[in-house]
Amino acid sequence: MANLVRGIHHITVCASGAQEDIDFMTKVVGQRLIKQTVLFDGRYAHYHLYYANANAEVGSVYTTFPFKRVPGRTGSGQIQSTAYSVPKGSLSFWKDHFARHNIENSGVQERLGQKFIRFKHPSGLLLEVVENAADVRAGWTTHEISADVANRGFYGPVLSIRELSEMERFLTDALGFRKTGSEGPYHQFEVAEGGAMRTLVLHHEPDKNQGSWGFGAGTGHHVALEVDSDEALAEQKGLYEELGYTDCSEIKDRNYFHSIYTRSPGGVLVECAATAEGGFTRDEPWEELGTSLLLPPWFEAQRATIEQMLDPITVPEENQPSAAGVAARAATIERSGSSTTATARSGAAASRRTDATFIGGDK
Repeated sequence: MANLVRGIHHITVCASGAQEDIDFMTKVVGQRLIKQTVLFDGRYAHYHLYYANANAEVGSVYTTFPFKRVPGRTGSGQIQSTAYSVPKGSLSFWKDHFARHNIENSGVQERLGQKFIRFKHPSGLLLEVVENAADVRAGWTTHEISADVANRGFYGPVLSIRELSEMERFLTDALGFRKTGSEGPYHQFEVAEGGAMRTLVLHHEPDKNQGSWGFGAGTGHHVALEVDSDEALAEQKGLYEELGYTDCSEIKDRNYFHSIYTRSPGGVLVECAATAEGGFTRDEPWEELGTSLLLPPWFEAQRATIEQMLDPITVPEENQPSAAGVAARAATIERSGSSTTATARSGAAASRRTDATFIGGDK
C-alpha cells in the first residue's frame, strides 16, 4: 500500500491569554494570524487561533487554544517543542531579535547536525528556530522580520517519549516514517522527501513522568499529519485497526479540514488531516485572513453569546498584507505550490457537533 502521510499538516497547543499569544506569535515568531474561531467541542467558549506563513500553507499552521482555565502539566507523551525552519545564517538575527523582546532562549545549540535556538512562549510553551537552507517557502514579514530571515513554516516537532521502541514502531508501520538519524536521546524520523515539514524528532526521556493529555495552558495538544482526502483518512483508520491501534476516532469535520485522531503508544495525540475544499480561505479571502471572528455555520446563531464570553483582542496592524506581499504571493505559489488551493473532497461523511449550550468562557 502506498504511504498515506505526506508530512505535517498543523500543530496545536494550549496557550494562556489570547492577546499575549497573538502578540508573541505575530511580533516575535513572525507568523500571520490567519484565523480567529472557537473550540468546536465542549460547553465553554474558547478561542481557536491559527497562525501561518505568508501563503497560509499547510505545514506552517500553528494553532492555539488560549486556555487560562486549567494549567497543563508538562511531561512525556507530549509535544516538547515546535521547531520552525529559518534560512541558513539567520540565527544571529534571531538571537538579537529574542534579546530585543526579552525572550528567554537557549542561545545557539546543535542537534542531529543542525543549529537551532530554543525559546519560550509567555505561557511556557517551547519553540525553536532551526537553520535549513533547502526551505524555499515564503515567510511572513513584519517591520522587524525581513524576508531573508523570516520563518518559513515548520521544520518539525520534538516529541518527549518515555517508551521509545513502540513509538518507533507506530511511526514506521502505521504512518510510513523512516528513521534517518539518532544522537544520544534524540531520534529523527522523516516521511516522503524528508526535511522541512516532513520531520519528527523523538526525545527519549525514560524517567520523565507522563504529562497531561487534556487542554491545559502551556502544553502541546496534538500533531496533525497531512493526507490527501477523506478516502485517505478512511484508509488510514483501517490501517490503524489492522495493526491493532483500535482507539482511532471517526472522521471529524473541523470546517477547514477533516480529521481522525488516535493516541499513539508514546502518549502523543496524533491527528491525520485532509484539507477541506477551499482550505483556510473557504470563509474569508486571503487578504482578510485572521481579521475577524469566524464561527462554523452551526454556531453562527449563537454568535452574540459566544462573543460575550470571549476576551476582546486586537489584531496587529501588520497582519494586513502589504501591496508587495499580495503581488509576490502568486510567484511564490507558482514556485513552491500551495496547500490552500481548493480541491474537491469526497468519501465518508465527516461527523460534526452541530449544537452546543455554552455555559461560560475562558475567564
